[in-house]
Amino acid sequence: MTKNKTAVFYAILAAALYASNAPASKLLLKEIPATMMAGLLYLGAGIGMYILEKFNNRKQELPLTRKELPYTAAMVLLDIAAPVLLMLGLTRCSAANASLLNNFEIVATSLIALLCFREAISKKLWLAIGLVTISSILLSFEDMSSLQFSWGSILVLLACICWGFENNCTRMLSSKNPAQIVIIKGFGSGIGALLLSFVSGERFFRIGYILPALVLGFFAYGLSIYFYIYAQRYLGAAKTSAYYAVSPFIGAILSLILFLELPSFLFIAAVIIMAIGTYFASTEE
Repeated sequence: MTKNKTAVFYAILAAALYASNAPASKLLLKEIPATMMAGLLYLGAGIGMYILEKFNNRKQELPLTRKELPYTAAMVLLDIAAPVLLMLGLTRCSAANASLLNNFEIVATSLIALLCFREAISKKLWLAIGLVTISSILLSFEDMSSLQFSWGSILVLLACICWGFENNCTRMLSSKNPAQIVIIKGFGSGIGALLLSFVSGERFFRIGYILPALVLGFFAYGLSIYFYIYAQRYLGAAKTSAYYAVSPFIGAILSLILFLELPSFLFIAAVIIMAIGTYFASTEE
């Protein structure tokens, strides 16, 4: 298998792992406050990858250096903001909506890659960006007749913009040890979000829900980010996010099944438009 094909496989695997995030988090948010939930997810990623790295006997990867410090710091700060916004959004909109809206991350990542890092974007990818944007706008309306925006959807879109910047910061680190990057992300963003949770006055007494949140974080964030970074190494930020776009569809299907939600006409229309956009994004050469 060539390096590019392996990278594509890693990108899709990362997407499949992350797909469980929205529906599973929606369930846990009934017991865990939003900001605390975001912290536990990233802390689970950091703890899990730290344990795996201790048993890793493969060849040594390049470690992060002081030169990458600005990108590392920005990555951690953005990873505090993004999941907090997503968790807050999930408390105000359906898990299926939130899952699909995660595809707006393609738009944010690609435009930031173009404007800030001069990555090339083809005509086909521009078309994909336009279709995903239209679909995201449709999903953001609570009521088309009154053109009322859903605050939950807006919070999810803001999370996607944060992750768009974060993806490009991570792209600048992708030649370094992926496990080390995930460990720094996990502990830095996890502890940061938990401190924010305590400062904001969130209270949590259901200790039994901590372990499920940590385990979810390990799979949905830890392993997902690990494989995502490997994919970025050979595909770049914009292309990797395009393959990663399969994740919201898996998440949306899981959410509809798990919560027995009947999709509206608007939701179905948005799915079709986003599916076409995702096809153009993933087949772009």
